[in-house]
Amino acid sequence: MSEPVLVLWDIDRTLLYVGNIDRQVYRETFAQVTGREAVQLPERGTGMTMPLAIRGLLLANGVAANDVATYLPRMVKLLPQNLRRHTDALRNEGVLMPGAVTALDAVHRDARFLPTLVTGNLKPNALVKLDAFGLTRYVDPDIGGYSSDDAHRPALVAIAQKRAEALAGQHFDRSNTVIIGDSLEDVRTGREGGAAVVAVASGTTTATALKAAGANRVLADLTDVSQLVNAVTSVTGRGRAPDAG
Repeated sequence: MSEPVLVLWDIDRTLLYVGNIDRQVYRETFAQVTGREAVQLPERGTGMTMPLAIRGLLLANGVAANDVATYLPRMVKLLPQNLRRHTDALRNEGVLMPGAVTALDAVHRDARFLPTLVTGNLKPNALVKLDAFGLTRYVDPDIGGYSSDDAHRPALVAIAQKRAEALAGQHFDRSNTVIIGDSLEDVRTGREGGAAVVAVASGTTTATALKAAGANRVLADLTDVSQLVNAVTSVTGRGRAPDAG
């Protein structure tokens, strides 16, 4: 059997969408650490890592630059706790992206792939979201890369590759690593971090923009499993995969 391809799934707007819940959690957490309400909230659908989003949130709401270093780690600690309290809202108000479960299952079942995560979420936040939708079983979260590892998203690729290497006993680099994501940050993460990119135009970024940014393949969504699997194998030079049943 050939060595597996490391598949790095993005979460938000690629696999699921939680609407305003993330922003509500930012709002609640900001109020906890500063004692006042946030007026400006992080932009939607950017793919920015949570520590950078928190830093931007603090500065945009008048927190002095000298105080950011004090408030930021407090927010990082509180965000997962606050998100966990919204688990029922995640299940009731959040939605799975079209084809997400079938696509995750197909990649998980295919012995040629080693699926995990590379996401701008903190690891606890990522797991809360996946658990709320029953998706954790489709990936190995322990070998993923998270913004709790590094706020610079491209650095997360190498982190996941090293963890996967320790598990699988093989070297992972751009030739056998693929990111599946929806944002320009996902594309940048692959290009700068060392992975091919299969982009999915399921978020706020158009297929044209994703292609122009350097995605190796662009799909409209995850509903065509054969198309997805063939995209992953083709961008790693593994040839065309057989149609998924």
